[in-house]
This record gives sequence, structure tokens and C-alpha cells, in this order.
Amino acid sequence: MFKGPFEDRIAIRELGETYADAVVRADADDWGKVWAQDAHWDLMGNKFDGREAIVAFWKQAMSGLEAVSFQSMPSSLEVTGDRAVGRCQTQEYMKVKDGTTRAIGGLYEDEMVRQDGVWLFSKRVYRIIAEFQPAQVQGKA
Repeated sequence: MFKGPFEDRIAIRELGETYADAVVRADADDWGKVWAQDAHWDLMGNKFDGREAIVAFWKQAMSGLEAVSFQSMPSSLEVTGDRAVGRCQTQEYMKVKDGTTRAIGGLYEDEMVRQDGVWLFSKRVYRIIAEFQPAQVQGKA
């Protein structure tokens, strides 16, 4: 379900698109700008508090990838004043530096906050819904 002012919903959608674009470009500075200073990130049970800790872990995780393609699609969004909640489906294609590949469908449960007129992620909880490893399957065919 999508509820709330259209302008806010568009701004939050663009927040997700900025996140995805920074992932593809492996740009930690741009990626870090989408998070509130006191944000919380739960990545499949690995929990990080604060923008600095979140970005530090992300840099470490991205260092193992040669390339990544990342798309996100909002599947629900409800805006109430300066706060919003929503879900976002993701598709990732990764080429790992060890030569393996991964194709992942995931889901984010999100909370966003507007600070100084800018929407930011205040909480993201991610889980994998489905995963396929094409390089391993191709080698067996």
C-alpha cells in the first residue's frame, strides 16, 4: 500500500535509487549520505548502529566484490509527517573476487525520517528471499 503526499513518496523512492546507484558504483561517500547519523542496519542478523559503523561494514563487504548490479523496487510506502515506513524488493547480481557469481532477490523492511528537509534511512532490515549461483551451475552443465 502507498499512502502519503506524492512529493514525499517520490523523494523516498529517489532515496532508494540513490542507494542502488551508489552500490553499483561502489561509492561509499554517496552510499553513506542516504543514512541518518543514528541509523540502524540489520543485514541478515548482522546489526550495525550509526552511519559510521554502517558505512565501515559496507566498505568491508564491498571489498570482496569485483562488480555488482543492484536494483530496488518499492513495494509499499506509508508517509506520516516526517516519518515513513515501507518495503523494498531488491535484485542483485554480484561477481565475487574469487570468481563466483551470485544472483539474489531480497527484501528490505525500512523506516525513513525527514531531517532538515531531506529523507534518510533511519532503519533497514534486510533478508534474502531467493538466491541463485549461476557460475556454479554453469560449470556443472
